[in-house]
Amino acid sequence: MTIVEQSVIGPSMGQENLDQGLLGVQVAAGLVVLFMLFYYRTFGMAANAALIMNILMIVAVMSSIIPATLTLPGIVGIVLTVGMAVDANVLIFTRIREELSEGAPAQKAIDAGYNRAFTTIIDANLTTFLVAAVLYTIGTGPVRGFAITLMIGIITSMFTAIVGTRAIVNLIYGGKSGKTLSIGSYRMKVKQDGLNIAAGK
Repeated sequence: MTIVEQSVIGPSMGQENLDQGLLGVQVAAGLVVLFMLFYYRTFGMAANAALIMNILMIVAVMSSIIPATLTLPGIVGIVLTVGMAVDANVLIFTRIREELSEGAPAQKAIDAGYNRAFTTIIDANLTTFLVAAVLYTIGTGPVRGFAITLMIGIITSMFTAIVGTRAIVNLIYGGKSGKTLSIGSYRMKVKQDGLNIAAGK
């Protein structure tokens, strides 16, 4: 091995990298929030609330249960988790729209969307979690920091995507008459008993 170049990173450069990493998290989260609001409307608001909850839970776990220093690889893990958390909601919302397009009642479509997307979400997140566990086992230093942040993020994102958004959606639409179910290009009026009285794009 021939050393071509060698450099020392001082505290100021390290702080600059961390600042840029935090800015990246803010930009990524902001773009995701805008997209979900634009494309999924009311359901997008529920997904955004769960996303904010997810980031707060990651920070809470890292600072209390597992004391850890937030490094640049850890920030990258949080950014990746932001995308994965929204990905789960996209699967659920797409399934709900499919149920609505087939004429299912609103409450039945919501239940089917969460129940039938659950297996796919578990499979996708489980494989990623196993990869992160392997990285944590065989890796050192920054690799471990990335892996542990990713593992925490996977667990919290599954909770917020499946439990958090469902609680918010049921709070908005559960048992309320005259509500307009708004999910993407579909807007549907729902009655107290959950039956559709109007639908359209």
